[in-house]
Amino acid sequence: MEMVLVFLAGVILTLALVWTSKHFVGFHAQRPEDYDCAAKSFDLRRHLDGPLICEGVIFGATGRVSSRFVAEMQGSWNGDSGTLAEHFVYDSGEAQDREWRLTVGANGLIRAEADDVVGTGRGQQAGSGVCLNYDIRLPASSGGFILSAVDWMYLVENGTVVKRSQFRKFGIKVAELVATIRPVEAIKSGKRRVA
Repeated sequence: MEMVLVFLAGVILTLALVWTSKHFVGFHAQRPEDYDCAAKSFDLRRHLDGPLICEGVIFGATGRVSSRFVAEMQGSWNGDSGTLAEHFVYDSGEAQDREWRLTVGANGLIRAEADDVVGTGRGQQAGSGVCLNYDIRLPASSGGFILSAVDWMYLVENGTVVKRSQFRKFGIKVAELVATIRPVEAIKSGKRRVA
């Protein structure tokens, strides 16, 4: 009986540690309000507008770089509704297109849809940060699996957006993406716009 109680205590302690780490430590513990006090405010309608360049890497489940990419993006807004067309070219030569349909609502709440997104993504912009949660269906060439995604975008002082995303299947991290998004005009002129 004593061994059973010790075992149950161990299970309860392990579950408590997992729950604590998920809610208070690490990537998933971030909240939009953590960035609400920043001097510069990230507004999707302003910072993801016009022609943009995105450069990034994707890390696989082992933590090693599994792919690199460059994407041309075009943001277009009409009030609080907009689209973000993306054309990715990966180091393998493979290309991928996606068009996000975005709506920014009261208090910075975000709704996001795309053809490979299952349902509607939801997020929030606050201060210098934007968070977006959604489920995405991988292309058939990548298995067609549905992954849970969390995107965080951070506005830095020169107007560049730094993006970090994690993708999970059954709660286990299977990939991570790190990228920068910059206006094409800033790249061509060699200047950065001030956020």
